[in-house]
Amino acid sequence: MTETTSKNPWLWIPTLYYTQGIPYIIVVTVSVIMYKDLGISNTQLAFFTSVLSLPWALKPLWSPFIDVFKTKRWWTYTMQAIIGLSFAGAAIAMKTPYFFEVSLGFLFLVAFASSTHDIAADGFYMLALSDEKQSFFVGIRSTFFRLAMWSGEGLFVVLAGIMATRTMDSALAWTVVLGLVAFIMILMFGYHQKMLPYPVEDKPAEQADESPLQAVWSTIAEFFKKEQIGLAVTFVLLYRFGEGQLVKMAAPFLMDTIEAGGLGLSVTDVGYINGVIGLLALTAGGILGGIVISKHGLKAWMWPMIGIMNLPNLSYWYLAAAQPDNFWIISSFVGLEKFGYGFGFTAFLMYLIYLARGPFKTAHYAFGTALMAFGMSIPGAISGAVQEAIGYELFFIWVLLSAIPIVIITPFIRIEKDFGKKKDT
Repeated sequence: MTETTSKNPWLWIPTLYYTQGIPYIIVVTVSVIMYKDLGISNTQLAFFTSVLSLPWALKPLWSPFIDVFKTKRWWTYTMQAIIGLSFAGAAIAMKTPYFFEVSLGFLFLVAFASSTHDIAADGFYMLALSDEKQSFFVGIRSTFFRLAMWSGEGLFVVLAGIMATRTMDSALAWTVVLGLVAFIMILMFGYHQKMLPYPVEDKPAEQADESPLQAVWSTIAEFFKKEQIGLAVTFVLLYRFGEGQLVKMAAPFLMDTIEAGGLGLSVTDVGYINGVIGLLALTAGGILGGIVISKHGLKAWMWPMIGIMNLPNLSYWYLAAAQPDNFWIISSFVGLEKFGYGFGFTAFLMYLIYLARGPFKTAHYAFGTALMAFGMSIPGAISGAVQEAIGYELFFIWVLLSAIPIVIITPFIRIEKDFGKKKDT
């Protein structure tokens, strides 16, 4: 084979991580806006879009098979093809009588292929680059993943809103958007099939004495031998119990009519708020969170960051109570909540790193992120039913009260004093 690992990383890392972000944001976030726009009830859209996120929670279970069969390169571009075809199927389904059920099936295929793509692409990144280049490009990959977030929550949603306004046909608008996403994914499949390098180490792993399933079980067993593991798992599952409900109902609240307790915003408005103002606030909160932890350590900031993450949820209670019609007032309060979430979420990610320490840190971090996904899926699944039972105003009070369990648990979590603190040189 004449191909080598010498292809310029700039030719494939930006596109690879943009491609990784697109299906995730469409399935987890944009689908909520789409189904709300198409008239699906809050109970149904919250439950079923939460189910769609489960493959990302369960992906550690099949990750060993990515090592044993084929190459990371093959898994990466093959999953992109499957994602593209599945989005095409969802697009076609939009104009059928059973669009909800059929499109959910295709989006579940997207979720499964995308979570598998995450495993393969991240593994390929480590195989194709030296340690020095991995460090250099980690910011680049993060930037292009965030660009995918902006494209999904912002650009694609705004495009759907504009088309729906001009054609008076929301189903057609979302057909075009999903078709565009399918085209991008198929284009990336062809591009990466050509442009991804061929790392020498990228080959199926040789079978050890134990099977892949046995290896997974051994790694899981070691995870549950960690100190305070029962309390740690509870902490991870409850950390975003309130936020998991708010995330699912935020867009429906913004889009629902004034009579239904919402703010009556258009799809285009929601795209601008989430894709521009919200994303900037979220990013700023995350950056500031990282700075304060590096100065004082995770232990000093854990409890304050939990408070800063949850207290801004009062913004949504105010919006539900006052129902302002000024776009900038609404955007400011949504931005405040996003900033608090980004700030507090930094502490959560640092705790997952702390929990993963040890000889299996890569796998144990994956287990931690899987628990994190469950911690969002479970409250997200019930959020629609809760909101429809008590209305938006009481729902956002309930969201705030949902933070009480994590506030109670946090003082009992043991964290080394200097963990996360930047060492003096």
